[in-house]
Amino acid sequence: VSAEVWGVSCGLGPFRTPANRVRGSPKGDGPTSHGETEWNAGAQVPGVRTATPQPRPPRVRRTHDGYRHEAFLWDGAEQFLAGTVPFIREGLAAAQPVMAALTPARIDLLRDALGDDAAEVQFVDMVELGANPARIIPAWRRFTDAHTRSGGAVRGIGEPIWHGRRPAELVECQLHEALLNQAVDPDTALWLLCPYDVAALSGDVIAEAHRSHPVVVEVEKHRGSTSYGGAHHVGAMFESDLPLVEVAVSQRMLERSDLATARADVAAHALSAGLPMERADELALAVHEVVVNALEHGGGRGELRIWEEDQALVCEVRDSGHIPDPMVGRRAPDWHDERGRGLWMANQLCDLVQVRSGDAGTTVRIHSWL
Repeated sequence: VSAEVWGVSCGLGPFRTPANRVRGSPKGDGPTSHGETEWNAGAQVPGVRTATPQPRPPRVRRTHDGYRHEAFLWDGAEQFLAGTVPFIREGLAAAQPVMAALTPARIDLLRDALGDDAAEVQFVDMVELGANPARIIPAWRRFTDAHTRSGGAVRGIGEPIWHGRRPAELVECQLHEALLNQAVDPDTALWLLCPYDVAALSGDVIAEAHRSHPVVVEVEKHRGSTSYGGAHHVGAMFESDLPLVEVAVSQRMLERSDLATARADVAAHALSAGLPMERADELALAVHEVVVNALEHGGGRGELRIWEEDQALVCEVRDSGHIPDPMVGRRAPDWHDERGRGLWMANQLCDLVQVRSGDAGTTVRIHSWL
């Protein structure tokens, strides 16, 4: 395996995002969980007019000494800027590094509103970073590790969900949001704000945001979420079955003697579906690693199914084993963790990887966009 594949964990460079794989990129547009003073997300932003200006009490500088994960519900550019610009500027004023991982349209909006302050913010294109949602948590880990080791605090804005994402991507983004509550140590001084465009996203998506965030922020409100699911919600999502696909182009039961045949079969289907040779080889390698794990940890037998759907080639591996860690494949693995290493590699090589594991066994579904 090339060093490029392992660049995220070894510090050799950024993850790989092959061209022309992203769809749905936008072209335009109470007491806190830590008992701190409520903040005013509707504060006036220079150059932006609020719809109904009202007298407000003196601003209280917001601070944090632990992890905070909040959903920010907004409708229109004015509300978006009213909730994000003060959040960023207060962080900068407190010498807190700020990373904003957003869609390009939202990055442009923020840069214009921040003016000279924009140069102090680490902007990240979420359409690129979050093309595979499993790559987002490692990016937040790198950011916090780089800036909090000396005891400092950091702030982040992360927008993994936007209108137009594929259904399978959306499901994995929602799992990602729920996993963020377990992925970051409570003592890590990261304040993470996750914007949700209520005008463009469905009611079901907003309801799920309430379940995956301890705190929900609106323009004039900042309150604890009454439907927050915590660890139980993560477990329920990870243990749930993926939607069953009845029709498969190829289906075979696997034993260790079938590894070479299965890898060749995946590569042949990938080329037939129109994937370039390099991507076909990457998919075959990723499926090979997952199959090896299935055979070693799933009782010596597994099942491989291949089909096409929604402009994607999908390879699914099933086995009877159980993975207890829902973060598998989303954190850089120990070299001795073979199962974690294989799924990490699959996430670096492929467009989308879905993992579900419960009493009935484990399913890994790998998507390659056509």
